[in-house]
Amino acid sequence: MNLNVTIDKNSGFCFGVVYAIQMAEDILDEFGKLYCLGDIVHNDEEVARLTKKGLVTISHDQLPSLHGEKVLIRAHGEPPETYKMAMENGIELIDASCPVVLKLQNRVKEAYDEDGADSPLYIYGKHGHAEVKGLMGQTRGNAVVFQDIAELDLDTMPKRITLFSQTTKDTRNLYAIRDKMNAKGIQVDFNDTICRQVSNRDLELRDFVKNFDKIVFVSGTKSSNGKVLYGVCKEFNPNSYFVSAPEEIQKDWFSDNDTVGICGATSTPLWLMEDVKARLEGF
Repeated sequence: MNLNVTIDKNSGFCFGVVYAIQMAEDILDEFGKLYCLGDIVHNDEEVARLTKKGLVTISHDQLPSLHGEKVLIRAHGEPPETYKMAMENGIELIDASCPVVLKLQNRVKEAYDEDGADSPLYIYGKHGHAEVKGLMGQTRGNAVVFQDIAELDLDTMPKRITLFSQTTKDTRNLYAIRDKMNAKGIQVDFNDTICRQVSNRDLELRDFVKNFDKIVFVSGTKSSNGKVLYGVCKEFNPNSYFVSAPEEIQKDWFSDNDTVGICGATSTPLWLMEDVKARLEGF
């Protein structure tokens, strides 16, 4: 088909994910085994690669059964209860929490401790997401989490709130939420806590996808950031396709001599995008 394929140089792991995976690989190279509390990254292909090296993914329900083991905390961060349990069970935590997430946790805790009674905390984020659970832990579970403003009754909400966001949410949506609250007479102590590496990726993608006939966006299906960025691709290039692995690509998506751009989420490894490129070039 003579497809002309280009990988977006700005796509791939963010520094928080790079940091977590590098820590995991260093431990695995030395000891051959390491537990990880939840998927180290929301990408099944990368999790499978690390599993072959000795990474064992466990759930929070399994953590109490471990004693004296090494357990990795991934980039999403954890609530205080996790650290307490680890200490009680003699577990050595390998803390790979993203610095951006840790800073956000501290800001949420400070806001709750200082003003939580007078200005209730609201968190724009995905229900049940690991990062959001870590943020909720800073408020002893007392924040309100919503992933769509339609979940909130703006007419009956408190007239003064403090608003934070999960670091990987859509910037435009966050500001639109603030504006809608203000329009309803709600005084919002507004905190733009979206990671700049994520928000910049949004802007960079808009320019990238316009240059190609077709776009293949590579991401794990669990990635919140992936869903946001794929939405950007579809908005600025309707001929965009979402795949999690090379074998999901269908030849009939393309025409002879198409230019094809490959991009991905902050949880998408470069090696996976390169595998996608090789498949496309084989058509």
